[in-house]
Amino acid sequence: MRFLASGLRLLLALCLLLSLGFGVACNRSDDADGKDDTEAVDGSADSEKDGDSKKRKKKDKDGEDEEDDEDKAVPVEVVDLQRGRIEAVLRFSTNLEAENEVQVFSEAERKVTRLLVEEGDDVTKGQLLVSLQDEAQRTEVARVESQLAKAKREYERQTNLWEQKLISEETYTDATHNLEQLELALRDAKRELGYTEVRAPIKGTITERFVNVGDQVTVNQHLFDIVDFDSIVARVYVPEKELHRMKPGQVARLFAEAAGSETRSGTVDRLAPRVDPKSGTVKVTVAIPRSENLLPGMYVTVELITEVHEDAVLVPKKALVYDANQIFVFRLKDDETVERLLIEAALQDRDNIEPASLLAAGDRVVVGGQSSLKDGSIVRLVGADRPEEKES
Repeated sequence: MRFLASGLRLLLALCLLLSLGFGVACNRSDDADGKDDTEAVDGSADSEKDGDSKKRKKKDKDGEDEEDDEDKAVPVEVVDLQRGRIEAVLRFSTNLEAENEVQVFSEAERKVTRLLVEEGDDVTKGQLLVSLQDEAQRTEVARVESQLAKAKREYERQTNLWEQKLISEETYTDATHNLEQLELALRDAKRELGYTEVRAPIKGTITERFVNVGDQVTVNQHLFDIVDFDSIVARVYVPEKELHRMKPGQVARLFAEAAGSETRSGTVDRLAPRVDPKSGTVKVTVAIPRSENLLPGMYVTVELITEVHEDAVLVPKKALVYDANQIFVFRLKDDETVERLLIEAALQDRDNIEPASLLAAGDRVVVGGQSSLKDGSIVRLVGADRPEEKES
C-alpha cells in the first residue's frame, strides 16, 4: 500500500509538470503569432511610408530638374536683323597739310620801317608785306640813272661820228661798253632797292609773323609764313590691292576731333603713278575745300567709300564672336537654344557687317551674353518672365 501511494503521488507530479510545460509552450506560440501579425502590420505601414517617400523624392527631383534647366539657361540679349544701307570703307589717320605753303625770308640787311600785314590777313601774290630802310638804295639808283643818261647821250654822239668815219673803232667800242656797264649797274641798284620791299610770293593767309617795326633784320632772316588754305590736302597710303577701287573724284569723309564731331567732306584729287615697293602702298591725295574750316596740321580720320549696298542685311558688330581669323554669331532657335554660325563679311562699316550668306532679315542674333555660349546652349532672354512667374 505504501508503494502504491508513492507511485500515485509521483504520477500526479509528472502530470502537473507536463501541464505546466504545455501551457508555457502555448503561450510562446501565441506570442510568436502575435509578433508576426504585428510585424506584418508594421511592414505594410512601412511600405506605404516608403512609397510616399519615393513619390515625394521623385516630385522633388522633377522640381530640381526643372530648376536646374532654369539655372542652366544663359541670360542673353538678342536683336532682330534689319535691312539697310552699308558702305565698304577704307579708313586711315593722318595730319592735314597745305600744298602751297611758304616761308618768307629777308634778302637784305636792313631796318624794318613799315609792317603792312598781320597774322590772319589774306594776301595776294606780289602784295607788299613789310618795308625796310631804303634811302641808300634809292640814292644809288638815282646816281646810276644819272650816269646812264649821260652815257646814252655820249653813245649817240659817238655813233654819229662813227657813221661819218670821224672816230676810230676803239673809241666807238669804249662808248658802247660804258653804256652797257651802266645799264647793268642800274639793274643791280634797282634789285638792291627791291630787297627793301618784302612781297608775298603766293596768295594765301599770313599764319605767322616773326618781325616787328624797328627790327634790324639780317639776310635770310625768317619773316612770315603764308599758307594757301585752298590747297589743304590729306595724304593717305592705300594698299595696292585696293588700288582698283580708287579713282579721282571719289568721295571721302573726314573726322577731326579738334574741329567737332560733324562729318567733313573731300574728294580724291590724284593717285600717285607708282607703288612703293617697301610698303606696298600707293599715295592718294584727298583735296579738302576751304569751306570745311580745317587747318594744316590737324589730326584727322579719312574714310574712302569704295562700295555701297543699299538693301543689305545688317548684323551689329557687337553680335560678333571672333575666334582666330574666323567670325561667328549665335542665332536664336525656336526651342530657346542657339546655334553657332560661321559667317563671312561681304561688306562692313563702323557699326555693322553684311553677311555673305546664312543670315536673313528677321533672324534673331545674340548681342549680349554670347561669351558664355556654345552651340546648342539653352538661353533665356533678358527681361523675359520665368514659367512660374507667368503662372502666378
